[in-house]
Amino acid sequence: MNAHPFPRAVIFDWDNTLVESWGAIAEAINATFDHFNRPRWTLDEVKANCIRSARESFPEWFGDHWQEASDIFYARFSEVQMKNLRPLDGAQNLLEFLARQKIPAFVVSNKNGTFLRREADALGWTGHFVSIIGATDAAKDKPAREHADHALQLGGMTADASVWFIGDSVADIACARNAGCTPVVVGDAKLAAQHKVEMSFAGLNELLSLLSRALR
Repeated sequence: MNAHPFPRAVIFDWDNTLVESWGAIAEAINATFDHFNRPRWTLDEVKANCIRSARESFPEWFGDHWQEASDIFYARFSEVQMKNLRPLDGAQNLLEFLARQKIPAFVVSNKNGTFLRREADALGWTGHFVSIIGATDAAKDKPAREHADHALQLGGMTADASVWFIGDSVADIACARNAGCTPVVVGDAKLAAQHKVEMSFAGLNELLSLLSRALR
């Protein structure tokens, strides 16, 4: 068990950690690929590749046309964003538990901040978080520590091992470690093992159970 069995604060990733919205992301990126006559990605390929922010990944993928590609992507994403958005199992209960225990919660995501906060509003979750920080809101995006630091600073907090960073990707693990937070992986035990993350849970319900037991 971690040296800090109960977190002082919690940072959440968003997609595939608290919500399912990969369908909309896949539709938007494939619409962008269609425009440039490039092969489409499967949903698994989208999940594997779309973990960095657009300002970091699009110049690599589209070269000098990256800004045009970004415009196409976000235009399509804005049309389909809410179509498949849903909370993951246990997310609502976990957020309510943290609120009752007065544990500050934050979001740090590589999804564009405007779209990210729109989703939180649609779910009625904005009030659960001290700050909701997306791509381009900080000087650098995940896995840079500046992303996590910016979110915490808005709540008057600084990063250390008592802050749990909960996510599902290597970018989340790296950001947690870069900032000095404790990485927590949900939904991917293999990833956790590969990167020697001690705290790993099958889902949010399992994480909530551990926190609930820690209060007894």
